[in-house]
This record gives sequence, structure tokens and C-alpha cells, in this order.
Amino acid sequence: MYNEILKDRMEAGILLSEKLLKYQNTDTIILAVPRGGVPIGYEIARRLNLPLDIVLSKKIGHPSNREFAIGAVSMDALILDEHPNIPEEYIEREIERLRELLKEKYKLYMGNRKPLEIEGKNIIIVDDGIATGNTLLASIAMLRKQNPAKIIVAVPVIPYETVPVFEEQTDEFIYLMAPRYFKGVGGFYEEFHQVEDEEVIRMLN
Repeated sequence: MYNEILKDRMEAGILLSEKLLKYQNTDTIILAVPRGGVPIGYEIARRLNLPLDIVLSKKIGHPSNREFAIGAVSMDALILDEHPNIPEEYIEREIERLRELLKEKYKLYMGNRKPLEIEGKNIIIVDDGIATGNTLLASIAMLRKQNPAKIIVAVPVIPYETVPVFEEQTDEFIYLMAPRYFKGVGGFYEEFHQVEDEEVIRMLN
């Protein structure tokens, strides 16, 4: 348990890789959440000699309040809460729109490379921190459909009360800090700059 503040994402990656040593040189893939999770995933992949890919998903917002998620979508899967009063056309339109955005993002970051095959492999999902965790939970549910051997989530910081949710939804959950008083992910880093697309592309290449 680390109670101090992390220097930056690189330090977070180094500390997490120490907790993930048993996966070094195994049939495991690191899936980083762009953009902030990529520098951390890069560090872990480099130290554990594992392939690095990205995981993309977006929340579907409620028509009258886009911040309120009614579901989430990835390039090949969908999670939807029960909201009987929301028009079917709205949901279908949003799914299509968001999938287009995700495809463009994937192409921007990965070029023409196909996503790595995860069936039967361990996957370690990495981000620079969890606030509500909803989109990440959607990603986990979607990745489960591709039958990985194990889903591990590794993050530097998560609110204390959210830990049990992730322990329940993953095969293994690894974190550095779980403060009771959570003041946003950036508050636990000395340096928390906005990760630019160029930086992500460079690391993924």
C-alpha cells in the first residue's frame, strides 16, 4: 500500500510491474486504456516483456443527460442497462456513432494492425486510475465474451469503496492506493499532464 503521492505515470508503471512479476514472459497481453493508461501499460509491458495493445470503449449517454451512462459500447460488444422509456432508434444511432469513433481512434493509434487475439490468454487491463469505473467495467464485460484465460486489472489509484466492485468483476485486482478521501485521479500524482495522441502512438509503436 502506497500512501504517498506518485511522482508520475512512469513511476506508477514501475510499481505496478513489481506486483505483476509472476506474469513476466507468460502468455499475457497488456491492454492499456488510452490515453492516460498507455504510459503505464508501456512501462509494465517493457519490464515484463509482454505485448501491448489498447482497449477502447465509450459510454452511451442518456438522451436528456449525456453524462449519465445507460450502457457502453466497444468495437464488437455492447452493454445496456434497462431503460424502457428510451427510444430504440436513439440507442441504435448512438451505438453506430460511437463505434465509428472507436474505429477511428483505433486506426489513429494502431494503424492497420489488427487487435491482438486474447482468447485463452491472460489479459492485464491498465489505466492511470479509476474514478467511477463504469466504462472500465463495461470493457471487462465485453472482453469476457472473447474468453480470455484470466482478466487482471492493475491501476495506481481507486476510491476505497470501489475496490470490492473490481475484486468481484475481475480474476485478480491490483492497485497501489485506495484512499477513503478521493479527490480525483490527478490529485494522487505530482505530475499528471494530459497525454497527447502523438505520445500514445509513439509508445504503441
